[in-house]
Amino acid sequence: QAPLVESGGGLVQAGASLRLSCAASGRTFNTYRMGWFRQAPGKEREFVAAVKWRDDTTYYADSWKDRVTISRDNAKNTVYLQMNSLKPEDTGVYYCAAGSGPRYGGKSRASYDTWGQGTQVTVSS
Repeated sequence: QAPLVESGGGLVQAGASLRLSCAASGRTFNTYRMGWFRQAPGKEREFVAAVKWRDDTTYYADSWKDRVTISRDNAKNTVYLQMNSLKPEDTGVYYCAAGSGPRYGGKSRASYDTWGQGTQVTVSS
C-alpha cells in the first residue's frame, strides 16, 4: 500500500470549515477503501468517514454525518474530508487510512492497513 500524507489541518474558530487532504504517494491499484479517523486528546481513535475506491460508496459515523463529506479523486490518488460548522470538541489529530480489502465493514481501525502521520485540527471557541 502506498504511503499516505495528510494536509489541511490548522487552527480555526468555531463555526469555520476545513478541507483535509490525503495523498497516496504510490500506486493505489489494490486500495479497497480509504477512511478518516479522529483522535482527540486522551481518547481512542474514532471513525469519521470512509469511501470505497472503486465505486465511490461513502459511509459516515452517525455523530459526523451531518457536518462532513468525504470524496476522492482517483486521478490524483487523493481523498478529501470537508468539515463544516466545526466545534471545539472536534479538536484532535485527523488520520487518513487505506485498506486493501472489505474486512470489518470499514468503520473499524482493523479495516485499514496503512495510516498517515496525521494532521492536527484545533478549533477555538
